Amino acid sequence: MSRPIPELSGGGRRFGQLQALRHDPLGLFRRVRDECGELGKFRLLDREVVFFSGAAAQETFFRQPDDVFDPQPTSNELMRPIFGEGVVYDAPPEKRREMIRSPALRDANLRASAEIIAAEAERACDALGEAGEIDLLDWAAELTIYTSSSCLIGKPFREQLTPEFGRRYFELELGTDGIGYLNSHVDIENFRSRDRAKRRLDELIAGIIEQRLAAADPPKDLLGILLSLKREDGTLKYPPRIISGILISTLFAGHHTSAGTLAWTLVELLRAPAYLARVRDELDKIYADGRDVSHQALREIPQLECAVKEALRLHPPLIWLPRTALVDFAFKDWIVPKGAIVAMSTALSNVDASCFAAPERFDPDRFAPPREEDAKHPFGYVPFGGGRHRCLGANFALMQQKAIFSVVLRRYEFALSAEPASYADNYSAMVVRPRQPFRVRYRKRSAAGA
Repeated sequence: MSRPIPELSGGGRRFGQLQALRHDPLGLFRRVRDECGELGKFRLLDREVVFFSGAAAQETFFRQPDDVFDPQPTSNELMRPIFGEGVVYDAPPEKRREMIRSPALRDANLRASAEIIAAEAERACDALGEAGEIDLLDWAAELTIYTSSSCLIGKPFREQLTPEFGRRYFELELGTDGIGYLNSHVDIENFRSRDRAKRRLDELIAGIIEQRLAAADPPKDLLGILLSLKREDGTLKYPPRIISGILISTLFAGHHTSAGTLAWTLVELLRAPAYLARVRDELDKIYADGRDVSHQALREIPQLECAVKEALRLHPPLIWLPRTALVDFAFKDWIVPKGAIVAMSTALSNVDASCFAAPERFDPDRFAPPREEDAKHPFGYVPFGGGRHRCLGANFALMQQKAIFSVVLRRYEFALSAEPASYADNYSAMVVRPRQPFRVRYRKRSAAGA
């Protein structure tokens, strides 16, 4: 005999908890957990959301196949205007897999990617000069659009990008406003910014495609491969509009994850100077013999790795992971109804006191032996999701952070430009980013220190 799923109190009659999801999603998810327990429900307009919380419930959530909990129906409305019609979530499953498959994410290719990333980090540092002040998020966003495009699409494509591409791409991510799960065409500023950015990115990529098609010997990067695919009549398998969407989607996850994580890892280290000193000492010792950054980035750098993992725990780039129940689903003595949105929150899970000691504190040692809190709670620590939909680029993302910090922290010293407590996350979109301004000062390290 099933019993009703507990329902969250409050919420307007017309919108339900939509405004809470848009403006205070973490507060909303905390209330569902605190009031309802490991399974609770709330309403977004006319859609019912069933929320899973706690490691045991989340394990059940993550282990379901796509014919039970499918991410496509829920994410398609939100992401279609960002990637374009017929791309990724808006494509059939077989085509979707073909579009998101990137050789650079395979373990066998990580060495080459690490070399590219280290070179891009050196190039970005060269542009900084001796000393100054930057908005760290803007700087990280430009750097990671170059590293992601170089590795995932190809060096020739990266060399045709200008800083405008990174800025427009950042504006595109504003389109992940929570209302987009229900209606992605509401007239709000976030969606207007998204649409302006998408039009401009399509124009920039169309210009690159036009040059490639006119070239006698075009490069054989991902764009070159897409342009080489032809139908029987000799026309392109994918029209330029679809190719643009594939390239935008290829960069999407790697860009927003890497930029925010890079910025937050450095700020958290600056708020914990004793641990920063440990990381810098570790890097100085590892590279004292002049060894190659790209090679070392694939090996253990334990102090740095723990710092990156801890920044991801406290600041996961996605606030929640929603899917759609395609069938009635039994969990314990509850029935999750077919058609409901089912979800869990990475941000809430990563600060679960039943999994993490003093969860609000930046404490990278929680990942080191003998504590290893992430290994003890694999469905509690989920910055990259879990189960069959765990992010394909998780290993690439960690390697990228190690390669960049191996360069940046050995070349520069940094200091916060504002009060430490003023640095915070911006939850105005489902892709979470640091709230700007997010400024730091820098100066080049002495030759002895570097």
